[in-house]
Amino acid sequence: MHHQSTTSAPPERPATRNPRALLRLLRFAKPYGLHLFGALLALLVAAGSVLTFGQVIRTVVDSGLSTGSLAALNQALVFFLAVVVLTAAAIVARSYLLNWIGERVVADIRQAVFERVLHLDIGYFESVRAGEVISRLTSDTALLQVVVGSTLAMVLRTSLLVIGGVVMLAITSPALTALVLLGVPLVVGPSWLLGSRVRKLSRASQDRVADIGAYVDEAVHGIRTVQAFNHQPIDNQRYADQVERAFRVAMQRSVSSALLSGIATLLTFGAIGAVLWVGGRQVLAETLSGGDLSAFLFYAVLVAGSVGSLSDLLGQLLRGAGASERLMELLSLEPAVVSPVQPTALPQPARGAVRFEQVRFCYPSRPETPAADGLSLAIQPGERVALVGPSGAGKSTLFALLLRFYDPQAGCIRFDGIDLRALDLRDLRGQIALVPQDPVIFGASAWENIRYGLDSASDEDVRRAAAAAHADVFLERLPQGFDTYLGERGVRLSGGERQRIAIARTILRNPALLLLDEATSALDAESERLVQDALEHLMQGRTSMVIAHRLATVRNADRILVLDQGRIVASGPHASLMREDGLYARLASLQFQDAAVTHR
Repeated sequence: MHHQSTTSAPPERPATRNPRALLRLLRFAKPYGLHLFGALLALLVAAGSVLTFGQVIRTVVDSGLSTGSLAALNQALVFFLAVVVLTAAAIVARSYLLNWIGERVVADIRQAVFERVLHLDIGYFESVRAGEVISRLTSDTALLQVVVGSTLAMVLRTSLLVIGGVVMLAITSPALTALVLLGVPLVVGPSWLLGSRVRKLSRASQDRVADIGAYVDEAVHGIRTVQAFNHQPIDNQRYADQVERAFRVAMQRSVSSALLSGIATLLTFGAIGAVLWVGGRQVLAETLSGGDLSAFLFYAVLVAGSVGSLSDLLGQLLRGAGASERLMELLSLEPAVVSPVQPTALPQPARGAVRFEQVRFCYPSRPETPAADGLSLAIQPGERVALVGPSGAGKSTLFALLLRFYDPQAGCIRFDGIDLRALDLRDLRGQIALVPQDPVIFGASAWENIRYGLDSASDEDVRRAAAAAHADVFLERLPQGFDTYLGERGVRLSGGERQRIAIARTILRNPALLLLDEATSALDAESERLVQDALEHLMQGRTSMVIAHRLATVRNADRILVLDQGRIVASGPHASLMREDGLYARLASLQFQDAAVTHR
């Protein structure tokens, strides 16, 4: 199960060096302007009241302590307590509001990204692993939650403290401020240099986490195969290698982050030592009061601490920018297949006539091998057509093109005489039902699984569809009947049961065109009889295209199309194709030989 070789890796994403990617999140915050305004107000008040502490200290030292007056000291301390209460209230308001905005914005982004993923064309999923997309929706949004909810607020608060602190420093002692400002480039320079490295490594770290997610997803969903082939030790080793890779990148990031914090702290407090020495000399020379020096030191420590934590916070912010970039990348993807702006309406009721005109199509992952090569074909309403051909002949491709999962590179496909590209995708797909070889059963109740065919169906409709598909018998036998949870991907059901639920879904949908990848070949005789009977019921009066695996299907078809390498090489009823003694006769003797004995 070594997935790297089977899927092409997603293209290398460009690394940006700045947190501009986070600015694109602002459009998600726009609807919550009132909360944002309240949070900013609380932020300003909290930062302002912290800055007031310097003045409180100056008052306590100069008025309360130097004058020796108890009344002045009491007054200074009452002022101090008032500032503390105001700060605490502002912090509570800021913390709540910013967390609310963070959670709300991330919830909106999750929804927007998931909605976009659901609408991306099938071709996109050929080149990107499912685990990669899942990682973006889970770990990237979780990281963004922390960044938007707290880090962003801390950066704003710390920036305000730096600016306010520098202003208060300048008011207190312009000469000492000049000394402090000289030290700032020494502190900030190395921080920025290391910051961009942290940013790159954060992006790489997120990508490695996505690889781990993809591997787990593959192993867990293929657990039966893993165990059947005794593949646990190999998968375990490969997973361990992935985890180690992620660990190494994370450690590189951590080392850079730690260096960032250490260097910033060293330089910052070195600068404070210098200020203390110069300021102390000024107090001794009596050109500066003790209160001013105390206030100045408070502001200097505040500015230094803020600059130190800013570099740390910027590291986190840049990690968030990496996550944000990956999410915005998904959001900015445009599906290759979209409904036209002004779609043509389908005639009502739809007849289910299908026409392929000189269609040429190559899958995006195999651009040099045509899956349909100049293919022309017309199917009349109500006609039953069997598709026969070796593996890779293009049978499933016809289904994918009819559902408009892809657009052909040349030629045109018409449904009821209208070019598929002129139809609204919902209208087109609403008239087509696909019963695949391995139907997808969702982790939900039987009600929900059958209702997947038509959301608006009543319980009575669902029961009728289940009865017509011979699914009601086994569903009633389940512990909670139709309310039974069918297990993720339908693990609690047999192949025949899954098939009958897929047929019930289709009966409920009542489509004009049926696409059946007939999967009865894998079923036991009893299940096959029930499924075949349900399919017969389903095909009455509809156009149907069946990828045939059984002789009975071929014999019951109005016409057989023989496909090979994306072309129709023969067409006609069973008997005449057998007389031609071509590819069909060869396939029939191989594929239908056992069936021929059974169905004679």
